[in-house]
Amino acid sequence: MRKSKILLIDDDSSLLRVTEYGLKEKGYAVFAFPEPKSALDFLRKEEEIDLVLSDLALPGMDGISVLKEVKKFAPQTRVIIITAFATVETAVEAMKQGASDYITKPFSQEELVLVVKKALKEKFLEEENQKLKFQLQEKFRFENIVGESSRMRQVFELIAKVSQTNSNVLILGESGTGKELVAKALHYNSPFKEGPFVAVQSAAIPSNLLESELFGYEKGAFSGAYKTKAGMFESAEGGSIFLDEIGEMSLEMQAKILRVIQEKEFTPVGGTKPIKVQVRIIAATNLDLEKQVKDKKFREDLYYRLNVIAINLPSLRERREDILPLVEFFLKKYDHPDCRISQEVWDAFDKYSWPGNVRELENIIERALVLKNKKNLTLEDLPAKLTQDTEPSGNDFLKELPETGVKLEELEKSLILKALQKSQGNQTQAAKLLGLTRATLIYRMEKFNLHL
Repeated sequence: MRKSKILLIDDDSSLLRVTEYGLKEKGYAVFAFPEPKSALDFLRKEEEIDLVLSDLALPGMDGISVLKEVKKFAPQTRVIIITAFATVETAVEAMKQGASDYITKPFSQEELVLVVKKALKEKFLEEENQKLKFQLQEKFRFENIVGESSRMRQVFELIAKVSQTNSNVLILGESGTGKELVAKALHYNSPFKEGPFVAVQSAAIPSNLLESELFGYEKGAFSGAYKTKAGMFESAEGGSIFLDEIGEMSLEMQAKILRVIQEKEFTPVGGTKPIKVQVRIIAATNLDLEKQVKDKKFREDLYYRLNVIAINLPSLRERREDILPLVEFFLKKYDHPDCRISQEVWDAFDKYSWPGNVRELENIIERALVLKNKKNLTLEDLPAKLTQDTEPSGNDFLKELPETGVKLEELEKSLILKALQKSQGNQTQAAKLLGLTRATLIYRMEKFNLHL
């Protein structure tokens, strides 16, 4: 771990030597100068100076001017002003210009080290926050969402367009299709990316607690409210709030969300004054909201407010060509990039209906790698449901054939119903399971008067 570098400027030679020695004793790399010009020349050449410790009264240039110069070409460097004049005006001016702190003469070594440690800790935390923010922005670039199918390419194009707007977004898709991942991609590629991303799992929060979680509460608002608490909307100020499973919210809560959208304000539980908020709302659901509106389970006005732009995420069975790149991605994620997959496994993956979508695929890969810890994945490493969820062979049908026999038409009708059930009504997938074209399947459905 590298030593923190400190640039020390003071025209008092005795204080300069004592301070330099004391800081070096604490493990810092110290560069001491008796006047500002040579110190600033050194700073321009030397990379990664973490802290400048400068006297306020210097020959040719005062400490405030030094501070301004440092902030001009080394904005990440922290500055502490040393002053013999403990005036409020001096301290306020230094802080206004960007000083981390100030210390008054005379001071002890313990006082100095305490102030230095505090300033360096602030610098380290800010750098870590910037690094994490950059990593998040890189991780959730929409180019990094795995998918090569035409359906996903359409989704990527839409995300790229939508992310640059301020509009509310509604993400539709089955559980496990990656709705939160898309929401994060929208946020971290948007004008709101410097603000927070707050995810709300609506269905996981008891309905009687949801309002206080979203909007916060005032002290004494209810039993146990011993202090005021900010809600998730307030925490998301200047950023994005992701309301997952919004279709599960009560009509009363939907009305409160509508107010936030329309008025850009909310009132905490037990509060009397509304709080203004600037936040982008990204909502998601696995329900058919249009049907929910018709059934009076979802507010029509809220639906249209949220559905400014809708992103429909396809299920994994609707984009089977993405299974291969997804598996490769998960193998790398779990540190097994060279793991070989047998053809039987690929066949099982291709035939499985994937009710849990991408989340289920990741779970299966992770489980197999953790439990088996093998360089090759075979059919034995998969859960039984994957091998059972394949098309039965002709011999299997003969084994199940009752001794009394069956009518061929009844068997055909039963198989079509099972295929439709397994594919959750997806006719293209049902046809594939039966080895038919979609047109042939539709013809036979009409023949048996089967309607979805």
